Amino acid sequence: MQSQSVDLLVVGGGINGTGIARDAAGRGLSVMLCERDDLAGATSSASSKLIHGGLRYLEHYEFALVRKALKEREVLLRAAPHLVWPLEFVLPQGLASRPGWMLRIGLLLYDRLGGRQKLPRSRSVNLRGDPAGGVLKDEFRRGFVYADCWADDARLVVANAMDAAARGATILTRTELVSAAREAGQWRAVLRDRRNGRTTTVATRVLVNAAGPWAADLMTDRIQTTERDRLRLVKGSHIVLPRLTRGDEAYLLQNTDGRVVFVLPFQERYSLVGTTEVELPEMPDTVTISPEEVDYLCGAVNRYFRKSVAPSDVVWSFAGVRPLVDDAENDPSSVTRDFLMDLDAPHGEAPLLSVLGGKLTTYRVLSEQALALLGPHLPNASGPWTAQAVLPGGDLPEGDFERLLADILNEYPWLPSGLARRLSRSYGSRTRMILGKAGSLDDLGAHYGDGVYEAEIGYLLRHEWLETVDDFLWRRSKLGLVAAADTVARLRARLTSGTG
Repeated sequence: MQSQSVDLLVVGGGINGTGIARDAAGRGLSVMLCERDDLAGATSSASSKLIHGGLRYLEHYEFALVRKALKEREVLLRAAPHLVWPLEFVLPQGLASRPGWMLRIGLLLYDRLGGRQKLPRSRSVNLRGDPAGGVLKDEFRRGFVYADCWADDARLVVANAMDAAARGATILTRTELVSAAREAGQWRAVLRDRRNGRTTTVATRVLVNAAGPWAADLMTDRIQTTERDRLRLVKGSHIVLPRLTRGDEAYLLQNTDGRVVFVLPFQERYSLVGTTEVELPEMPDTVTISPEEVDYLCGAVNRYFRKSVAPSDVVWSFAGVRPLVDDAENDPSSVTRDFLMDLDAPHGEAPLLSVLGGKLTTYRVLSEQALALLGPHLPNASGPWTAQAVLPGGDLPEGDFERLLADILNEYPWLPSGLARRLSRSYGSRTRMILGKAGSLDDLGAHYGDGVYEAEIGYLLRHEWLETVDDFLWRRSKLGLVAAADTVARLRARLTSGTG
């Protein structure tokens, strides 16, 4: 059994865990992160993939959360312009919709709360005369258009882990926390590598529980402490359909039950529809969409769109569990999406920080506040730094993705435009690390099919903790939607070989 010592041990490799590890490493602290599966292997890759203020949160008077999220939207647009980009939303207005005056006031607040800089202001639209209205039923004649942002959620997690590692953090995937107990002013944690069963003992000054929907279970079962806050587990499911829209706009549909459903452009040929909200009594072993949820989402589409859809049209679905702070709201839709941090440090003992709730958009400010809360226990840490920093791959010329793409195509004129766009979107400026000095597709090494070459796989093995075919097809990329069976088989054989 090996033994190590760090300032901070983070349990959980989702967006909050990797964000905290990155922030802490950048402050000069020694950091270790353990994740029992792959990075972004659960909730953080099962989101609606939006960086947004949450227009509907205004109905619940969550003005502070919306303001915080809108400000972070601007920060992330600057930090990772290859992974976060603007998206226009069409909000159709019908007889069963919220009153037009309410929507106008809400959008006016939305425009002003977060100090909007890069995105256009909202506007009303005549859907009969606008191309965006052509896919909607005739009853939807008017509506509104507003701007938010789309994000590659799983790659955003990986980018934070890469930056943490570049600043000295140790990132351990497929490694679980077996137990943790206070001992001689520190935490003594036992970690187990799930690939080979080997254990490591880690002495850490601070333990951070960022296990998402498993945070409460971790405190109860593996950490010798008393659980003080209960999570509310709410399943959110999505379906993917053949493309419903003609352009790149998204749609926000006001459903008959008062909830909203997003229809988002997805991977060029598809539409992503979600989400549902189903409360769970406990964390299940596997999280999947139910037939009732599929019917619910198809029904929302059919109320608005000319093209009718059925469950048989679904080409893919996914579900994730949101760990929400239990604020005693009866309706899961009304439960706050803000975060709570519980610091357990009795009588000056080694602190345990449990991160509860939160959303993709606010992970960076959550991380910053976590380090501020831990400041008295980590006096050697330097101050905040992430607000102006870019994530790996985000140093684009003038922050302009299209400029980067044009430069890549100019430097590698033999590269197919579709492949150039996919690589640039996924890796930003680090695309050049993959392409290197290649002068043709042959120079990229073995072709596994569907535009996947050895140069990319080798890069991911060296820099992004890639291990399995699912890591690549569903988290490092979304090629699982289009990859042929032969491609999947060749990639599986390549990754099973274990060579880097």
